[in-house]
Amino acid sequence: MIDFNNFKDKENILIQIYCGQTKDKLEKIVEVLRKKLPHAILIGSSTDGEINNSNISTLKTVISFSIFENTKIKTAYATEKDSFKNGVKLAKKLCMPDTKVIITFCNPYTTNGEEFLNGISSVNEKVIVCGGMAADNATFKQTFICSNETILSDGAVGVSLNSEELNACSAYNFNWSPIGIDHVVEKVHGNRVYQISGLKPIDFYKKYLGDYVAHALPATGIEFPLIVKKNGIPLARAVINKHDDGSLSFAGNLNEGDVVKLGFGNVEMIMSNPIQSLFKSCAVANSESFFIFSCMARRRYMPNLIDIEISPFSKVATTSGFFTYGEFYHNKKRSSNELLNQTLTVLALSEKKPKKVKGDEVKENDTRLSDYARSLQALTHLIQQSSQDYNDQSEKLEQGHKYAQNLIESQKQFLKYAIHETNTPLSVIMGNIDMYEMEFGKNKYLSNIEVAMKNLFSIYDDLSYLVKKNQVNQAVHEINLVDFVRSRIDFYTQNAIKSKATLNFSSNKEEINLNFNEIKLQRIVDNNLTNAIKYTLPNENINVKLKLHPNGECDLVFEGRSVQILDPQQIFEEYYREEESQDGFGLGLNLVKRICSEENVGIRLESGENFASFTYTFKGIEK
Repeated sequence: MIDFNNFKDKENILIQIYCGQTKDKLEKIVEVLRKKLPHAILIGSSTDGEINNSNISTLKTVISFSIFENTKIKTAYATEKDSFKNGVKLAKKLCMPDTKVIITFCNPYTTNGEEFLNGISSVNEKVIVCGGMAADNATFKQTFICSNETILSDGAVGVSLNSEELNACSAYNFNWSPIGIDHVVEKVHGNRVYQISGLKPIDFYKKYLGDYVAHALPATGIEFPLIVKKNGIPLARAVINKHDDGSLSFAGNLNEGDVVKLGFGNVEMIMSNPIQSLFKSCAVANSESFFIFSCMARRRYMPNLIDIEISPFSKVATTSGFFTYGEFYHNKKRSSNELLNQTLTVLALSEKKPKKVKGDEVKENDTRLSDYARSLQALTHLIQQSSQDYNDQSEKLEQGHKYAQNLIESQKQFLKYAIHETNTPLSVIMGNIDMYEMEFGKNKYLSNIEVAMKNLFSIYDDLSYLVKKNQVNQAVHEINLVDFVRSRIDFYTQNAIKSKATLNFSSNKEEINLNFNEIKLQRIVDNNLTNAIKYTLPNENINVKLKLHPNGECDLVFEGRSVQILDPQQIFEEYYREEESQDGFGLGLNLVKRICSEENVGIRLESGENFASFTYTFKGIEK
């Protein structure tokens, strides 16, 4: 098929071999080419599909010949085990003062593509790097690459194009759209991820893509990569390896804290004219050759339509390339090289003087679409629009959530300041009441004020506890329950008298010692006493009992004749009050319930007509 006489007088020949066949086949091709054209520079890679102008093939071999008039070519290979060092070594061998482009292929299983590219950039960050990671027809077992007659299973190969007159332009089309909610990469080392949003990566893929896809990874599921934004570019990270511990290796690094989404191929965008993206960054109307390095996922995602994406290039210039396991792209704005997945990357070359072309001169792709293709377009459009609507709604909800959080935080701050400022005047009033009574004796008006003040103190203590509960000293002390309960009854005796009720206290032991937090215990006792005083019928007794049992449990009982509790299920709920006419916020018993839950204190409520009893069971009493 090849007339080698056409090349014998040419000096600068670059031959690229895109081999979808066996390593033996590549060896035979290399042997013939080196024998017929020993002065030519040769590199090659195994593939997951080959590109020959507008034709897409699999399990075949495409040989691309490029003849340069004013560009020198140099090839090299590197086999360092460290990916960064491998990039450094290859770049040092290839880079010259006038190097414009490096085309490089590497092994995807032993090479961390991102670190490899960083190694090249450390030597020369301005040079355009293109190419990609070798593929093996989705068997994920062994790839191969070559530099002249050297064929490697590991490492990297490359050629440099060195010329002041060479016009080179690289571009990419992504066309993979994020879908669904944000997920956070929580545990990762390099390109191996151990946890995403609380799940092992394999379980993450099971949850969102199903058991079959998760089981068949990495051969299946590459069409749904993780998408993360880096250096202003949306990057896809496809699975390249599955491990026994449930972790997954991706074609490219991820970092702890990266926010990612699952992605899907936007067929509507993929089938639009991809060559337009090149005209945004450089003029390619006079390009003499295109080299395309496209992700295997694009071909496998739409195998019957992929030629629609490739064919526009062949109408401008000769086009060749292959489908990779990861593509290399030079980000000119940031002078950095990026490892991409799911993308189509293009290198346009010419030794002609560039000719400026306006955007409206780009020819539209007039390929007629089948009903199948149009259905895919419509389905993709539906998914994309639904996802956009979801994202817009999520953004509004997030803004509302932040606003609500700010309101809650402001409310907390207000309550903290209000409680802090209230404490001083309350203490001053109570102190002056005591001083007045010591000097002039009891006064019915001051007694009324004192009762009201004690109610205020109880409300104040509840609010203070709720607002500052995370700052409450959690220390536990040995407390004599008998003395403690008796002292709180003494404190509220005047309130009971004012409400025409009598507080009676009894205990089956003179001393009952309990290890408990004093602040929490006071909230339990005080709230039950104040509630009993509020709701006990006039001229009735409020009985407070302590009963120590042989098993080390102690019951604290508050009982009396009172109005019937209408809804025992609601009585402990926040802001609930049996009688709206009574003072308070309806927080007291809810606070008691929280404390009892935290401290493993049992609660039992009994209620009937004109009767109510609250029993609190404390455990672990010292005998």
